[in-house]
Amino acid sequence: MKLVIVEDDLMVAAINREFALKTPELNIVATFYNGREALDFLAQNPIDLLLLDIYMAGYTGLELLKELRQQGNKTDAIIISAANDADHIDEAFHLGIVDYLIKPFTYSRFREAVQKFLLRRSLQLKGTYTQQDIDKLLDPTADSYGVLRKGLQQQTLDKILECLIAEKNCGRFMTSDEISAETNFSKMTIRRYMNYLIEQKKAVSRINYFTGGRPSIEYAILN
Repeated sequence: MKLVIVEDDLMVAAINREFALKTPELNIVATFYNGREALDFLAQNPIDLLLLDIYMAGYTGLELLKELRQQGNKTDAIIISAANDADHIDEAFHLGIVDYLIKPFTYSRFREAVQKFLLRRSLQLKGTYTQQDIDKLLDPTADSYGVLRKGLQQQTLDKILECLIAEKNCGRFMTSDEISAETNFSKMTIRRYMNYLIEQKKAVSRINYFTGGRPSIEYAILN
């Protein structure tokens, strides 16, 4: 999916770019540090997704989004902003954004926003929606990992998932020792959460007999 980043803070733009590069479904085609340059580009170049800041000198992200909508441009957008007041957030959703991320944010939350966009795009291609499709669109996480059982924490699950889908780990089987080293959770905790993900059919495990010692259990996340 073709992505354009619009962010006037160089550091935040770099983080947005880093997160986008870690997400295989996204292909960055341009990065702009002010809204007017982005508007000129978007007038000539159709894209799939816009990562958009609100507070930008001279021309805000909401002004850019309004102009796009007035032009009939329905490009999907995810707002990434420090603005957390109701007026900005309500206006952004009225302009049809996919999601709104308040700075600072984690990769797992960024990935969740991208999944919302991908779900919306896949449903649009179907042409018609079922009730289940609409329910997923309104709450994409409703049947994603199920209802967390007692004793499991969403923040812990998010951190383990972030580790498993990181660029260097994507598609790679990892032992509980390796996941523990990257997340600072105990091996017992890792096994408990991985067993949960396997039950939810979101991860798989295998036994590696070629370790030179005792066989080890390895885990990988499913796409």
